[in-house]
Amino acid sequence: MQKKFYFFNEDSKILNALRNGNDHVLADLFYQNRNSVASLVLRNHGTEDDVEDVLQEAVVILWERVHQGTFEYQAKLSTFIYATAKNIWLRRLSKKKRELPVSEAAMDVEDPDPNPLDELETNERAAAVQRAMEQLGNPCHDLLLLYYWEERSMEEIAHQLGFANADTVKSKKYQCKKVLGQLTRKLLGGNHA
Repeated sequence: MQKKFYFFNEDSKILNALRNGNDHVLADLFYQNRNSVASLVLRNHGTEDDVEDVLQEAVVILWERVHQGTFEYQAKLSTFIYATAKNIWLRRLSKKKRELPVSEAAMDVEDPDPNPLDELETNERAAAVQRAMEQLGNPCHDLLLLYYWEERSMEEIAHQLGFANADTVKSKKYQCKKVLGQLTRKLLGGNHA
């Protein structure tokens, strides 16, 4: 009972922050839920890039529902994000028409409670990603925010940021994600030295 109450309080703080326009908690949500979503996607024929995309999309869906006033708190936020990510990944597998066996056991909604060491690691990683985003500079910073957080199309981003076309944006997004990953790893490596 007390554990449920604790998560309700933590989730309430996050939801209130989102409602009040504090979108910095999105990075925290991303890294608090990364391990469970990575496990789901990687066990079901996904890549690290798929993990990032699916998790970001799930967090954005939560953000949109909170801002539109349509989010109903019926389970822990981690459960909502995991279930949303699961649905996104199943749709993507179906869309790609992959004839791959998907383990039902792997697709069951899990609600893993992280141990304190995992929480420390995810908090450290979230802070590193925020610092990396600050160091990233433009156009990468704006491109990634527009694509992942505002869910803009490649065409919209091309128009807004002055790229030649959507294909150019797609190529640049790939490069930017790669640089962001390198910066994040460098920052994390520096913290462990």
